[in-house]
Amino acid sequence: MHLQKLRYILFLLLPYFLVAQNVERSLNTASWQFKNQKQSEADWLPAQVPGTVHTDLYRNNLISNPFLGANEKQLQWIENENWNYKTTFSISDKELHYEHCILQFDGLDTYAEVRCNGVAILSANNMFRTWKVDLKPLLKRGQNTLEITFLSAVQKGKEQATLLPYALPGDEKVFTRKAQYQYGWDWGPRLVTAGIWKDVKLLFWNKQTITNITYTQKLLTKTKALLEFKATIQSTTQGKYLWNINETQREITLHKGTNVLTTSYEIENPKWWWTNGLGDPYLYTFYHSIGTSKQLSEGRKITIGLRTIEWVQEPDAAGKQFYFKLNGIPVFMKGANYIPADSFLPRATDSTYQAIVNNAAAAHMNMLRVWGGGTYADDAFYEACDKKGILVWQDFMFACAMYPGDAEFIANVKEEVEDNVTRLQNHPCIALWCGNNEMDEGWHNWGWQKQYHYTASDSTQIWNDYTRLFHEVIPQTLTELLPKTENRYWASSPSIGWGRKESLLQGDSHYWGVWWGKEPFDTYKKKVGRFMSEYGFQGMPNWKTIQSFGNAEDMNWDAAAIQNHQKHPTGYQTIQEYMARDYKVPTSLEDFAYVSQLLQAEGMKTALETHRSARPYCMGSLYWQLNDCWPVTSWSSFDYFGRWKALHYQVRKTMDTLALTLKEKELTYALVTMNDALQEDQGSMRVQLIDLKGTILWSKEKQTPLQPNTSQTYWEIPQKEWEGFDKTQCVVSMQWTGKQQSATALHYLVQPKALALTKPTLHWKRINSLTIELTTDVLAKNVCLSAPEECFFSDNYMDLLPGQKLQITLSKPVSDIQLKSLFDTL
Repeated sequence: MHLQKLRYILFLLLPYFLVAQNVERSLNTASWQFKNQKQSEADWLPAQVPGTVHTDLYRNNLISNPFLGANEKQLQWIENENWNYKTTFSISDKELHYEHCILQFDGLDTYAEVRCNGVAILSANNMFRTWKVDLKPLLKRGQNTLEITFLSAVQKGKEQATLLPYALPGDEKVFTRKAQYQYGWDWGPRLVTAGIWKDVKLLFWNKQTITNITYTQKLLTKTKALLEFKATIQSTTQGKYLWNINETQREITLHKGTNVLTTSYEIENPKWWWTNGLGDPYLYTFYHSIGTSKQLSEGRKITIGLRTIEWVQEPDAAGKQFYFKLNGIPVFMKGANYIPADSFLPRATDSTYQAIVNNAAAAHMNMLRVWGGGTYADDAFYEACDKKGILVWQDFMFACAMYPGDAEFIANVKEEVEDNVTRLQNHPCIALWCGNNEMDEGWHNWGWQKQYHYTASDSTQIWNDYTRLFHEVIPQTLTELLPKTENRYWASSPSIGWGRKESLLQGDSHYWGVWWGKEPFDTYKKKVGRFMSEYGFQGMPNWKTIQSFGNAEDMNWDAAAIQNHQKHPTGYQTIQEYMARDYKVPTSLEDFAYVSQLLQAEGMKTALETHRSARPYCMGSLYWQLNDCWPVTSWSSFDYFGRWKALHYQVRKTMDTLALTLKEKELTYALVTMNDALQEDQGSMRVQLIDLKGTILWSKEKQTPLQPNTSQTYWEIPQKEWEGFDKTQCVVSMQWTGKQQSATALHYLVQPKALALTKPTLHWKRINSLTIELTTDVLAKNVCLSAPEECFFSDNYMDLLPGQKLQITLSKPVSDIQLKSLFDTL
């Protein structure tokens, strides 16, 4: 570890000891200004880069907070306007003497006309691409100007829509290579942004510059790893140079123009990269530089993990398998679907992405799906996944619609794919590339042909365009860019719609019979696919989060703030309908929000336990959704501010390496163990039936080894053994105590509303400034802790048994703690 740090320091210092190094200069901090294109030259105002027009307007007090109340509705005019941005930057004599000066935009949103010193240099039309222009011929000593006009993406999309003889599902947004969720979704507002949304920089270089470094893992054993590095280098000279990789050096010959070079690198006794819960996600860092013994042109760092991933899709008796092997071991994928971290993406910092991934890792997840209606995530997201051992299912940015297939659109997408695959391919976290979200399903199951009155010719053209993009262009581009061992591509998620029987026999499944179909949570026990990549249920956010988007007078059902922060057309009604099945529906908004979280957690617990216990038939469970892009009632397990809902606390228990559940069968109660550990564990299982006052009514213990990396029916208890007990007044306690692992779980034999709850006397006391202890005299169901200050509790929304002393860790000291349980809502 110390040796790698020393190498990194030397790598950073090397340019200071050598001459003619290339230089990168950020233009983010230049004095940017913006205005509406219609406004006069006197109306320029300060702008921030990276940023968006909405956040610039808000920062200049020209609009109200888009997230407050129903303000979003008053801001729709912004999307129809064109916006100008400009800055000046100084060029020194030294900078002017470089052979090349590349202006690089890491992200322009979306239709941008760029001019330097009054000369048009770029017309951008894709939010997801990196744009580069050589400014050398235009630069002058001293002040230079950069001007950008952002054209309305909404208007551009509508213009392009008129060129087709038919309408496409998805309206104007499908013609724009722009984050689709910004046009509004059933969990997000319509805030169609524009602006310089990523870094902008100047790259000065002489003689050589490294365009890209990739690698192929040729061999991986316990004793040796053999890598092949590939460097793409632009050179203005021809001759012998040195390619340095960490402490090694090799001589290379460069020709004028583009050079693609490869070299081997061997690692003895390599450390492998493992997913969260299975082992250490060990990372290797390599420092590459090109130059001579006296001159260093440029250095580049890449970080990799040594692992093998096999994506298994073999026919079996039921249909077709769908699972991943990591380093030769079948791994059950536990995780969620990630959406963009903010409606205004530049507001999401590295720490935002790290916090999102840390929350996933803390809940024992090992896979996240980057959903196709948002954006390719920021580098910090994938770096965090690498470090935390979380695999990524990476959608390309297409969702729930059909897209044009003209040559210009296809060429634009191909460039987009190349840019993003090149950027991401070295990350060990990347497990799968997926063409789109729910487009195949939408075309075949959602009635678009009838809705849009397509002729046979229209349908043929639209489907041919789809096939060309997702079955030809994208997979062919991946083949050009990726080694065979890393080229795993799935055209559309899901492969078959949730209403068809085949969707549960092969491929991945999006099951929405629960929620959209209003089916009961128990349906999850019957509808189990091979890999469940979407399913979910809504819950309201933390009460502090609700208060953040409204004033005190808005805290009621009729308030526009409450209604506007629910984007599903029947969202609150659906929550209430399900709640009435299992809970007594509270009358107050605050209590309703709390119980909605319990409802969401219980529903997802049913699904997760069913999926895990069904392995190896089912080998993945990714619920919808992990996070939010603004404060809202949604399917997320933690909200926009990172506050965990009851669901995320439940997920952490249900996705633990070892989890226990009780299945009620016709004549027995089957205790199922869900164990992801790779070693057998010796120990004992204790099952008790306890009344709500803490009296043990029934108790038995069994000693049988816990099988590794599988789910098993550990114990079947005849139902007649519990026939004499009142199910409304008892709870089943399960506890495994092993040499390597331990686990506990509670199971109720009736719905929460049927439990004979009595008022608990809850107490808390401080153990120290960061630890408290909870006790109760009777069962306290779903104890919720809150504090006046912002604080994270190590556990929350948990059930507390009488006689139990539960210690909770706090993220920081607080002045007071409030306790609430389900009984308080009755």
